[in-house]
Parts: sequence; structure tokens; C-alpha cells
Amino acid sequence: MTALRDFDMDSALRILDAASKNYPPGSKEESTVQLAAIALLYLRRIKKLEDFLKYHEEYSDPSSSVPVARTFSTQAEADAWLAGGTASDGELVRIADQGFQVIHLPGGLRFLRTPLPEELGPPGSK
Repeated sequence: MTALRDFDMDSALRILDAASKNYPPGSKEESTVQLAAIALLYLRRIKKLEDFLKYHEEYSDPSSSVPVARTFSTQAEADAWLAGGTASDGELVRIADQGFQVIHLPGGLRFLRTPLPEELGPPGSK
């Protein structure tokens, strides 16, 4: 895990640039890596990069807990809850031992795959 004091934006952007070259131009994978780079640049532009890096440290710290709003055994149960209208944008849920975040899209609320800290394992394990 990169600590706030060790983060080097230029190095991170070089790594993302190199990673994007591993995929065909215009592919979903290349676009995703480029989006990550743009997100970092945007966070720096709006002067929120330090806040994000602190959040990343908290999220990756096994001693901190990320609040999970609901836990569901199956996707069907989670979908029924989402359709019920009580979900809120940004809520984290666990579905069949995997993390997801509720996001508001033009078509309504959806689940976005968001690994929970326990799914990622200890820092440096991957």
C-alpha cells in the first residue's frame, strides 16, 4: 500500500501509461487505465488528491472497517432490495461475499462492483 507521504504522481502516471500499452488501442481495458490516470489528474486539479490518498489508506487498513449497509446471500435478494426503493446512492453492500456500491445512473440505481478490504487481502499480497 502506498502511504500518502510516498505517493509520486509522476511515477503513478508513468505506470498507468505503461499499463495502458498492454491493451489494444480503444479497448475497454485501455480506456479504463486511461480513466484511472485522468481521475488522478482531476483529483490533483481540484486539490483533493491528499483527501483521496487518506481515504485509500483508511480503506486499505485492515484494522479499519468499511461500513456495509446490507448483506445479501444472493444477487436476487439484492436486486429485490434495490428495486424496493430504500437504497441510497453510495451505500456499500455485500452480495454473496462480494462488495458492491449502489450508484445512481440516469436509468436508476445500480450495483457497481467495489471490492471490500477483506477481498483485497493484506497490502502487498497481490
